[in-house]
Order: sequence, then structure tokens, then C-alpha cells
Amino acid sequence: MTTLEHDRTLGIADIAQAKRRIHGYTLETPLVSSSLLNQWLGHEVYFKAECLQKVGAFKARGGCNTVRWLLENGRRPERIIANSSGNHAQAVAWASSLFDIPSTIFMPENVSRVKARATESYGAEVVLCATRAEVDERVLEAAKDPGVYWIPPYNHEQVICGQGTAAYEALHELGEVDAVFAPCGGGGLVSGTLIATRALAPKAEMIAAEPLQANDAAISLRENRIHCLSATPDTLADGARTLAVGDITFEYIRRLDALYEVEEQRIAFWTQWLTHLLKLHIEPTSAMTMDAVRQWLKGRSGKKRLLVILTGGNVDQGMMSALWRDNYLNEFEL
Repeated sequence: MTTLEHDRTLGIADIAQAKRRIHGYTLETPLVSSSLLNQWLGHEVYFKAECLQKVGAFKARGGCNTVRWLLENGRRPERIIANSSGNHAQAVAWASSLFDIPSTIFMPENVSRVKARATESYGAEVVLCATRAEVDERVLEAAKDPGVYWIPPYNHEQVICGQGTAAYEALHELGEVDAVFAPCGGGGLVSGTLIATRALAPKAEMIAAEPLQANDAAISLRENRIHCLSATPDTLADGARTLAVGDITFEYIRRLDALYEVEEQRIAFWTQWLTHLLKLHIEPTSAMTMDAVRQWLKGRSGKKRLLVILTGGNVDQGMMSALWRDNYLNEFEL
């Protein structure tokens, strides 16, 4: 079965439809803030806490919306498949189980064990592959089987629309903001967030963050073509270990106001500080975005009102050890 239908530009009506589809299945996560952080920065920062979402990540939105969209259009598959390094895997497995559809998820061997076990707990068959490239090859081959529907982690219109509902909810609650920030892996969240932001907060800038050690999107923007990394990048931001953005998402990434590359030390720094200040369990990919806030605020005058999408909270013991190997809580340094 085909997966990618891409013949038009998505708009806010598409995000609103996705919001309607997932209502009652996903959570309307809270907006949180830290008065201490705001005092230190001299600005108002609001965090959309998707770490409290179903499956512990925003990916539940895209997975659920895509499955509901299939059923809404009379296209119930015999099996759903996906390729993922973690949170999308859980989301598709969870969404498939809601509607009694079998699922198979292809994951790299270096995936977080917590995420792999959680995916299996939702009833999915998990197939581990040696590399991310092999994962992508295996899912493309499996997608050729009749009765199978592939839900990619980001390069799919209905995945994008589902991910955009996080900003859609937040901006309806907040109203006007000066900028909206989100992490960039494959670009699904950034694409959906950009659509929502341009419609609901048209004066706001849309900013993304990406690991410097996994900066395929930044390279793609500089080269004006999609750049594919040669190997799985080594970064703490495991949700952004994609080899390349998609042809659909790249068109939205081009429309960003800025994309900041973040060093590994800063990813660990912000993970520790946001965990401490917000009292939430936060993935490094989520925390990375706060360094884009820091970079964007440099040289700007006047108090700013900002929205940051905190994408997830699934961290295993190995990642926790790496994140907390050095202590950054002795002093807050911008």
C-alpha cells in the first residue's frame, strides 16, 4: 500500500482536522514555566510538556492521527509498519493497538532499551537492525507487501499534521508570542509547528534546533539540497539521529526563520537544568531546543514571550549516565 500522498501545501485546517481526529486519544498536555529561569533570562518562556503525553512523547500525536485518518478513509490495513529509533516506534505501536491492527517496527540495535521494550509492550513485533541505514532498507522492502501500510517517522502529511497539534493547542492557550522553538530531527514536528505558528501567531518567528554532530538539516539548508549523513550520528539527542530530512519536510524547513546547531556539552547542560527547574523528566532532544532560545535571544532588546516544545521524556539508564557524567548545576551560565 502506498504511504505518501503529497500534492499540496498543508494549512491550519489540516492541523485542526488532526486535532479533531486525536481528541480523546491523546492528552492536551500542560504549559509549564519556571519563574527562576524567567528571572535569569529576563524573558517569559513557556514549555509545552509533551514529555507528559501518551507514550511519553509528541510522536503519539502523529501516529494516532495517521491511523485514524486511514480508518476515516476506509483504508484499514492488515498490518502497520514503521522505522524508528524510539518514540515514533512506541507511538505507532500504541496507535495500532488502539484499533486492533498488528504492527511491526524496525529499530536500530543501538536504540534505547527502554523504548524498545515499551514498543513491544504495546504488542508490536520489534525487528532490530545493525544500522539505521539497514532499518530504512528493511522497512522499504516490507512496505511492498500487499495489505501493509508504512507510517514513516516524519515524511508523511498526516504525521506532520498530528505533530502540529502540539503547537496548535499551545498557541490557542497562549495567544501571541514572539517566537516558537522546536527540535529538528527528520523535520515532522518542525513542519507541523511551522504551519500552526504561521497561522495562529503570524508575527512570531519559527526557530529550530539540531545537534551539531547530527546537522544534516543545517547542511541541507546551506547546500540548498537534501544532505544525507553517511553514518548514524553520535549525539546525546537520540531523537535527532536521523540521516536526512524528507522531501516533504525539507520544503517546510526551508521556511524556518533560523536553525541553530547545538554542541553536545550544551545539550547535557540544558537537560540537567530543565530537569532541575521544571521538575520534569526531559529527553536531551527536548532540552537541546533551549540552547536555540539562548542563541536567538543574543542581542535582542525588550522582554520576549517564547514557546518551546518539550518533545519527550523517555530516557534509559545508559543515556542518564551519559547526561549526568559531568555536573552542570553548580552555576547557571548562558
